[in-house]
Amino acid sequence: MPTEFEPIIGLEIHAQLLTRTKIFCGCSTKFGTPPNTHGCPVCLGLPGALPVLNRSAVELGIRAAMALDCQIELESVFARKNYFYPDLPKGYQISQYELPLATGGHLSLHESGTDVGITRIHLEEDAGKSLHEGFPDSDLKSHVDFNRSGVPLIEVVTEPDMRSATDAKSFFMTLREILVSLAVNNGNMEEGSLRCDANVSVRPVGQLALGVKTEVKNLNSFRFLERAIEHEINRQIEVLKSGGQITQETRLWDTSADRTLVMRSKEEAHDYRYFPEPDLPLLRISEDWVNEVRRSLPELPSATRVRLVENYGLTAEQVEQLTRVKPSLVTYFEEVVKADVSPKIAINWCLGELTRNLNGRQVDKVKVISQRVPPVALAKLIKLLDSGTISGTIAKEVFEKMCGTGESAEMIVERDGLAQIDSVEMLSDTVNEILTQHHDAVSQYRSGKSGAIGFLVGQVMKATRGKANPKLVNELLRKAIEG
Repeated sequence: MPTEFEPIIGLEIHAQLLTRTKIFCGCSTKFGTPPNTHGCPVCLGLPGALPVLNRSAVELGIRAAMALDCQIELESVFARKNYFYPDLPKGYQISQYELPLATGGHLSLHESGTDVGITRIHLEEDAGKSLHEGFPDSDLKSHVDFNRSGVPLIEVVTEPDMRSATDAKSFFMTLREILVSLAVNNGNMEEGSLRCDANVSVRPVGQLALGVKTEVKNLNSFRFLERAIEHEINRQIEVLKSGGQITQETRLWDTSADRTLVMRSKEEAHDYRYFPEPDLPLLRISEDWVNEVRRSLPELPSATRVRLVENYGLTAEQVEQLTRVKPSLVTYFEEVVKADVSPKIAINWCLGELTRNLNGRQVDKVKVISQRVPPVALAKLIKLLDSGTISGTIAKEVFEKMCGTGESAEMIVERDGLAQIDSVEMLSDTVNEILTQHHDAVSQYRSGKSGAIGFLVGQVMKATRGKANPKLVNELLRKAIEG
């Protein structure tokens, strides 16, 4: 990027709140159900239907605001944001405008040290979903699914404090991690429960006034956000260097063409004709409620990372992996350590075999494995390995069986005859047989290629289904070869 221009970036992030029902009615928020099966007169905007605010949505909004060090406004107002679109059945969206739920706040990015200000967090309802593909008549008409109408959202609006696409990506990732750890949002961008709009402008270095901004809408992955912002920065710079002017507009990211495309001219606030929602009273939040929510907040990911490094001697990389797999894995790791397992061994199992077994399993993977293999059960498996009862290869095999059946390590080892073979007499015949079968490897070892012994050890382990004591196998092979 040319050094004579500076990018200015702010984000608007919509996060679906983890409530069972919608923000103003009792319809389900469950994802993936048949189209238009979760609707009622309230969320479909039928005449005479009156909204009733979901207390859980407000509480989740407060939790998010506290985590971002925002000022919780004890009085806030819902407003009607008026615009026409086929997926908005009422012809307006109930949101907050002049008096939002929370203001101020900040989020520090540890990668770059950038401190990003939070302008506001407000509550609002989601619109429906327009479907333009997947139907026999898609070339003639679009379809609308109103299941999402009225689903509760918070919108987190930042100050224009970011100066690179990398910082914007880091902010989005960090915010997602916080919201997931608070059980405010599920972090599932593929399902649309977390979406980001980026406001991008550029200005000559040294200029204080902001440039004309464009808004890139509905970015639902970290990679797309970063690429879209980088493209938009370069596009604006090229326009300005060629003598053109930037037009304030809303743009979309074309993933196939790797570029932003004009969607519509950018609306101003007055275009939406905001006015207070007449069917909802002033939202009043008591100090007691705020304090109750504050006491219920869990440890935030940034604080968890510091504590794990200080208390357990983990590396920053290990901590990063542990906390980003799933927050509940942190508790699992600490429970394994409490069962008298060294942190170094516990973290290797959590980031190794446990994480590998999480892949490909269904929702709530950590919960499922925690039920089948509680931390104490994993600790007992590790102790069987440390005591030499089983080999490392067998330990991994046993753990996989534990994940599948919920049986204890001791039961599996005893039933399947997996105890490590430590007997010289039991291993000697296998060692001699392997040496007879692999003359080339024996010759290589005798000629000075010491690595050949590793191949021979592997062959013995394979022949004994991983049950042989590898240290003893190594000694027996060397003794037999060297005479």
